[in-house]
Amino acid sequence: MIAAAAQARLPSILRWTAILVPLAAVVGTASAFFLWALDAVTRLRFANPWLLFLLPVGGLLVGMIYQRVGKSAAGGNNLLIDEIHQPGAGVPRRMAPLILFGTLVTHLFGGSAGREGTAVQMGGSIAAAFARMLALDAASVRIVLMAGVAAGFGSIFGTPVAGAVFALEVLVVGRVQYDALIPCFFASLLADWTCRFWGIGHTHYQIELLPPGALPDPWLMGKVMLASAAFGLAALLFSTLSHRLADAFKTYVPRPELRPVVGGILVIALFFLAGTSDYLGLGVLAEHPDSITLPALFTSTGIPASAWAWKLLFTVITLSAGFKGGEVTPLFFIGAALGNALGTVLGAPVDLFAGIGFVAIFAGATNTPLASIFLGMELFGAENGLYIATACIIAYACSGSKGIYSAQRLPSSHN
Repeated sequence: MIAAAAQARLPSILRWTAILVPLAAVVGTASAFFLWALDAVTRLRFANPWLLFLLPVGGLLVGMIYQRVGKSAAGGNNLLIDEIHQPGAGVPRRMAPLILFGTLVTHLFGGSAGREGTAVQMGGSIAAAFARMLALDAASVRIVLMAGVAAGFGSIFGTPVAGAVFALEVLVVGRVQYDALIPCFFASLLADWTCRFWGIGHTHYQIELLPPGALPDPWLMGKVMLASAAFGLAALLFSTLSHRLADAFKTYVPRPELRPVVGGILVIALFFLAGTSDYLGLGVLAEHPDSITLPALFTSTGIPASAWAWKLLFTVITLSAGFKGGEVTPLFFIGAALGNALGTVLGAPVDLFAGIGFVAIFAGATNTPLASIFLGMELFGAENGLYIATACIIAYACSGSKGIYSAQRLPSSHN
């Protein structure tokens, strides 16, 4: 009986293997190229600080290109979520090259943005191209798109489990789409392997681990719970400001290609107000030895308590104005910076609080607590898993249901 069941499933297994292996290889290769190019344009900006003053010009260029040829591709992550829920006009092939180019322009000129949105959109666009080429039915298209999202997320951060769970969890608040679990997991895993095969490494963060078998400290757990509520409120602030400022840009700057021009001018003004370039760009590489970077937030105790708020403002203005990129890495920076500040105030380990802030604010802003827990364990180790899980769950509960993705649906009897 078991042999008969396995034999009956063999054609389906072979079919999905034939789809997922090349899909993951292409997405992983695209992520590898993107990470290499992102590093290159960031270092080019470091070597030429005057490039910041061309940010409005870069924004105008990208805005005009999207206006002329972007069309539905401008929907970004929300278009992908809508297409997974209910396939319609489809995800255009041009989404991948457009988002890649737009994001590199954003980072070249100093806009504060991330990389997750770019990787996810490239993954979704490549997956949609595979689906069209293979003439897949609607149900298969949905799964292939989810696998593309998982592959993009997993390969860009080097976290294949979190990538798979993110693709399953992000669609509906409080629901996980388990029907695509196996395709998403293998696509994410294979894409991550492919990215690493090309010699692309990922940033490592170090947190002191609990000794094996040790129980969490109840007093420290109380501090974690208190800080986690703050992470959830920070996620709510980020999401709310992002939506409201995007609406304000649409109201007061009706022409879409001009919104990044205004946003670029505002980012330059913020640069002078902050008096530092540390909040520009991705926030991972150090322009100067004493720069505030994401890795430094895990080890340094002299970080300004306002660092998280500055990064939040830089990022919200950049993305709300229409610059391309993702929200997630800036959210990591914001959460780690807030965790650094709270750890200092509460007399708690700064590395641990930077780590839980890193993932907790992501959980709150994206409504994906399970993916965030796996993300934390893949990045920081499972030994501090109880602290990580506590932070993600409380932040998610405190952030409300309205996250950064407007296409994300609330649960209903039809989901």
